[in-house]
Amino acid sequence: MPDRSAVLAALDAVFDPKSGQGLAAAGLVQGLVVSEDRAGFVLEVAAGDTARYAPVRDAAEAALKAIPGIARVSVVLTAETAPAAKPARTASLSPQAVDQTRPKAPVPTDRPAHVRRVLAIASGKGGVGKSTVSVNLAAALAARGLSVGILDADVYGPSLPTMTGVSGKPEYRDGMMQPHLAHGLKLMSVGLLTAASDAMVWRGPMASQAITQMLTQTRWGTEDQPLDILVVDLPPGTGDVQLTLIQKTPLDGAVIVSTPQEVALADARRAHALFQKVGVPTLGLVENMSGDVFGRGGGAAEAERLGVPFLGDLPLVAALRHAGDAGAPLVASNPDGDIARRFAVVAARMADVLGI
Repeated sequence: MPDRSAVLAALDAVFDPKSGQGLAAAGLVQGLVVSEDRAGFVLEVAAGDTARYAPVRDAAEAALKAIPGIARVSVVLTAETAPAAKPARTASLSPQAVDQTRPKAPVPTDRPAHVRRVLAIASGKGGVGKSTVSVNLAAALAARGLSVGILDADVYGPSLPTMTGVSGKPEYRDGMMQPHLAHGLKLMSVGLLTAASDAMVWRGPMASQAITQMLTQTRWGTEDQPLDILVVDLPPGTGDVQLTLIQKTPLDGAVIVSTPQEVALADARRAHALFQKVGVPTLGLVENMSGDVFGRGGGAAEAERLGVPFLGDLPLVAALRHAGDAGAPLVASNPDGDIARRFAVVAARMADVLGI
């Protein structure tokens, strides 16, 4: 493995144009990863300075490539988010003025090229099987004859490579990443861009930039063969990644995944509230891991309280876990089983709502 001190020394031979110091000494080497034959870091600069630091990024990449034992290099140039301007103080504010100072819902840009629908799979809480639902629901939609892609947007804990059995960096053609193909799906994940053991020590803006790149710089479809639906597996919570996705593309809807117990349902309400605030329809709620361990029926009751469709319940069964660990989604590997039939029902309801 390359020596970490040698990597830092090489980066200190590349100078920060503002301070005149080496990159490491100037504190510009963020989230340094050194493992086996690769090295990489995030070069975070002030807002508006990315063009100035593009040659510095190139010089840093060249310096890393010159170190014996390093074959793969990744330097991500990103800019800090400029702080929002505070409203001016006034003696008194009318109700209309107060409304103008409140943050507005972000306005999405266009969809990714040649993608007809974008569906977010969300949960307020981790550990509820959201990724398992995302992969198998995508496979169930593909079984209906649709062209389906899935974007693993959980940059801190990507699970798509393991659950679909794919690995290796995507190819680049004409400046676009080519998604992996498996089980009738087009696949992209940050887990395909980094080593499996790497920890993503990224701030919110870095994670947001990674999502933007995978969303907009992946060739999901073509003019002749557009993608019918892109399923986005979101990380748990209601933070930067969720807001980035909402800002970058119009969402046709969101599906919320929860287990039946109250501690998970409380977080599902928060996820629903986020989508309500930004004008994204919640297309329904799925109760996952239903059965003796977590109980059953909580998802259906919560869907009724929220006024959203209940899309179905999925039992906690070992076969679903084994299939994911083996890299073969159960819907694809056992299409005639009970789990596949349940996912087929959810997929049919989603297709009807989305008109595909």
